[in-house]
Amino acid sequence: MKLGEIASFLKGEIAGPPGGEAVEITGAAGLGDAQEGDITFIASPKYLRDVFSSKASAVIVKDQVSDLKIAQLKVTHPYRAFAELLKLLYVRQHSPSGISSDAFVSGKAQTGDDVSVYPFAYLSDGVRVGNRTVICPNAFLGENTIVGEECVIHSNVTIRENVKIGNRVIIHSGSVIGSDGFGYIFDEGIHNKIPQVGGVIIEDDVEIGSNVSVDRATTGNTIIGKGTKIDNLVQIGHNVKIGRHCVIIAQVGIGGSTEIGDYVTLAGQVGVSDHTTVESGTMVGAQSGIMGQVSKGIYSGSPAFNHREWLKAQVVFAKLPELNKKIRELEEKLKEIERRNPA
Repeated sequence: MKLGEIASFLKGEIAGPPGGEAVEITGAAGLGDAQEGDITFIASPKYLRDVFSSKASAVIVKDQVSDLKIAQLKVTHPYRAFAELLKLLYVRQHSPSGISSDAFVSGKAQTGDDVSVYPFAYLSDGVRVGNRTVICPNAFLGENTIVGEECVIHSNVTIRENVKIGNRVIIHSGSVIGSDGFGYIFDEGIHNKIPQVGGVIIEDDVEIGSNVSVDRATTGNTIIGKGTKIDNLVQIGHNVKIGRHCVIIAQVGIGGSTEIGDYVTLAGQVGVSDHTTVESGTMVGAQSGIMGQVSKGIYSGSPAFNHREWLKAQVVFAKLPELNKKIRELEEKLKEIERRNPA
């Protein structure tokens, strides 16, 4: 594909040496991996130095780079443009394959137009699958579960009964949606199970990574809001409500009945206690622990507190052995003074 065609697709402007429109682009790669024929990108000025040693044939930039001898494609958001280009160059459009004869689809299930159901998928009674949705091999959809349009349910996903999934949702392999919430009453020396009779609602444009567990509600619904993105190995407890366009990174655990606002970011391995409320726009740093009422802000630590204060505390923490040594030295000096000058 010619760079001129890519410029038209991305609505960008070609700069740099003459003839850039005719540069042949055969692939896309990061700065360090790009070879001749590849197009790369600069998302931050701190990578400017690296582009001069890159072997790429062209680079996507926000502002033209002086003295650069390869073609440049100027766009408003280089990273976003690069992502769109990856779709163009590498992502194949799915061709509907229909329902495999090796899949089990209940006579009481309903499937829309251009649905693909691959071998050994299982669609239970009352399941409804929307138009152009793909159900991959070995996926299980429980009774009365609804999956919207243009979804992709990857292999070995389990979606239990009474789950409602919106449109354009992607669920990666190994995830379980609608497993029982972790609810027990301790009485007479044993843990008595509380029946989990609620459901799960996943709104439009959510993406769920691999090996994620989303528990069904005890009653009512566990809810994941529109546009939220969830990384691998995340646990979401029963009756949790997550707002719109949140980002939840790997190994986060969210306790039951927690309410998380919109545009919240939980970094890797964050622990959220049950019945916590997190205001919209909050960011929580990796390996932090939060509980109670969390107002909008940036937090780190366990228990978490203001991120700036946490950074200062980390500096002090690193110096504790040195401070402890100095304190002991001062104590010895005081003892020596007391010996010399008895009261």
